[in-house]
Amino acid sequence: MATALVNQKAQGKGQIAIARPASIFEEMDQLMRRIEERAFNLFQQRGGGDGFALSDWFRAEHEMVKAMPIRVEETDNEVVLHAEVPGFDAKELTIRAEPNSISIYGKVEKKTESEKGATERYSEISCNEVYREILLPAHVNPDKATAHLEKGVLEVRLAKAAKPKMIEIKAA
Repeated sequence: MATALVNQKAQGKGQIAIARPASIFEEMDQLMRRIEERAFNLFQQRGGGDGFALSDWFRAEHEMVKAMPIRVEETDNEVVLHAEVPGFDAKELTIRAEPNSISIYGKVEKKTESEKGATERYSEISCNEVYREILLPAHVNPDKATAHLEKGVLEVRLAKAAKPKMIEIKAA
């Protein structure tokens, strides 16, 4: 069973508490629909010619979701993940931990308007959605995961799962 880490009753500033919602699937479905819509818009802008569907998809995905830089460390007892998520608050991030992987999804709802009343539609300077799925170097216990966000760096600590125990078979 997977564990999702979300900001519900956070213990302190920048802390992310553990919960078990499955809403990340709904959020990912909505994200895929938005990418599909943007890819179709790019297809229409090019005149609808065949042969570039994959390029349209990759461009739409790149515009909408930015991959976050990460660092994964492993000790004897735990796996520690550091992810850069500048501009995101703890309440805007969803983390799903499983025994062999972790997914991080963030979404910021922000609308900016310039002095002339123009609304920003695209920016490479800042992003409003991030997603990353990381395969872990060892099996972990998702129920003992903790996460902390400070100065745009998310730190997730995952306790390693117990090693399989050998059971001796006795003959009758």
